[in-house]
Amino acid sequence: MKPVFVAIDTPDLARARAIATAVAPYAGGLKLGLEFFSHNGRAGVMELADAGLPIFVDLKFHDIPNTVAGAIQALAPLTPAVLTVHAAGGRSMMEDAKAAAPAGTKVVAVTVLTSLDRRDLGSIGVGGTPAGQVERLAALAREAGLDGIVCSGNELEIARAGWKNGFFVVPGIRPSQTAVGDQKRVMTPRAALDAGASILVIGRPITAAEHPAVALREILATL
Repeated sequence: MKPVFVAIDTPDLARARAIATAVAPYAGGLKLGLEFFSHNGRAGVMELADAGLPIFVDLKFHDIPNTVAGAIQALAPLTPAVLTVHAAGGRSMMEDAKAAAPAGTKVVAVTVLTSLDRRDLGSIGVGGTPAGQVERLAALAREAGLDGIVCSGNELEIARAGWKNGFFVVPGIRPSQTAVGDQKRVMTPRAALDAGASILVIGRPITAAEHPAVALREILATL
């Protein structure tokens, strides 16, 4: 699997299609999240799947176990390469999510969003560091039978120490000298891959570029 999944977070289907076509020869897949899905739905995801790339459905399911399982089943006939749930939904929810997912779909648990830091965690009643919270939630996801987790590159070492064969999705990727935007825990593509990322999720540095394919190729050259 090629390492970079391009995050296409736009409601504009024509623009999403153009980006997908441009990056298709170089990307490992397309990550489609809430902004795209809220406007275009399952039909839009299926249309972008025609680009021939693996599809990462990033809807971060977080609800009671029965609702999450039903929502994942309702994605049919989509068979995503990867889909996300929130680890904070608990072990039973994650177990049901994995059971409901199509065979071959990697179900990964979002641990701590890359837009949060220690102060943000404290404001919602979570003590300690982001790394400590990632470690706890990674252990819970592993026990629930998930395939891996989503975490920033800063927590990869501690997460991999307890999960040697886990699948690690790393967002918050920013090439050197690139604006971090609303991200707080970031890492360069090369550093994240060296730390043990399975795939890198990169959005704005590619999709906001004048020529997305060129931007992606420049990132790949650093790998």
